[in-house]
Amino acid sequence: MRWGVSVMYWPWMAWDEQVALARRADELGADSVWVAEGYGQEAVALLGALSAVTERVRLAAGILQIPARAPAATATAAATLDRISGGRLLLGLGLSGPQVSEGWYGVPFTAPLRRTREYVEIVRAALSGERLTYDGREWTIPTPDGLGLGKPLKMLGPGAVQERVPIYLGVGGPRTVAQCGEIADGWLPFLFSPEHADELTAPLLDGIAAAGRRRADVTVAPMVPAAVHDDLGTARDLVRPILAFYLGGMGAKGRNFYTDLAVRYGHGPSALTCQDRFLAGDRRGAEAALTTELIDTVAIAATPSTLEKRLGAFADAGVDTLVVTPFGDRAGVLDAMAGALA
Repeated sequence: MRWGVSVMYWPWMAWDEQVALARRADELGADSVWVAEGYGQEAVALLGALSAVTERVRLAAGILQIPARAPAATATAAATLDRISGGRLLLGLGLSGPQVSEGWYGVPFTAPLRRTREYVEIVRAALSGERLTYDGREWTIPTPDGLGLGKPLKMLGPGAVQERVPIYLGVGGPRTVAQCGEIADGWLPFLFSPEHADELTAPLLDGIAAAGRRRADVTVAPMVPAAVHDDLGTARDLVRPILAFYLGGMGAKGRNFYTDLAVRYGHGPSALTCQDRFLAGDRRGAEAALTTELIDTVAIAATPSTLEKRLGAFADAGVDTLVVTPFGDRAGVLDAMAGALA
């Protein structure tokens, strides 16, 4: 099992922390460094900056938000990043959620399956170096609207270094995960539980089979909050804020995929209480509502002596690349990962 590190997005990590962690991951032999995107941090610029301070590690968008860019713009960004990094790009894509798509980007959160499929198809077509044409329900290129002067264009310059830039999808629902198995090179689940791996990966395997592909064609790369401390209770406390943020604040009451997932795992009372308190403005109360059982299900909270066993659970669950988001002594978490997976 390979490992990578997510440097997330502001304000969870400051810029100097992100650079330091990327450099450390590069030195330690990590597989990849992942940069997230939110309404405050743009991932393409940050990945470009990290390409200048790293040498070997893969540089990964985890994720670029689909409503933020036209698909051809994403293809151009991907080609640029792959070129300046010497062919190290992994391109993660995702729709985000309705609050961000509609509230920040002004893009209706509709037809998620179709929008994702068409977007991936256009990105791949643009990266191919051929003239770009596309006739879909969400996008038509060239557009039939406007002045009528549009004509099929192909990307200028040398394009990407890699013949095929790997595309990962950050999706979680059964139908979107199945589609990921059909069309993507990798899957980026969040709040992945090794104990529920068979249930979580079943749609992915169905999609892979439906497309006539092999399991090896799709990299399973869960993004997991992680903390390592001599005291297990302290390690759990270090991941509480990020878990409470996603379980409590991502989405709306009755429409939060992460809360729904925790309910499926059997931790409904804890997750729903966390959500209620978070939405009421009580963040500390939301964090306190998380039981140790829920934390241990969806995060890595370990001591130096228990870390290897916890990582083994992910390997046994079929994880190909474990992407950790470190909390507490962030560099220490990376050192511990490198030591445990050496």
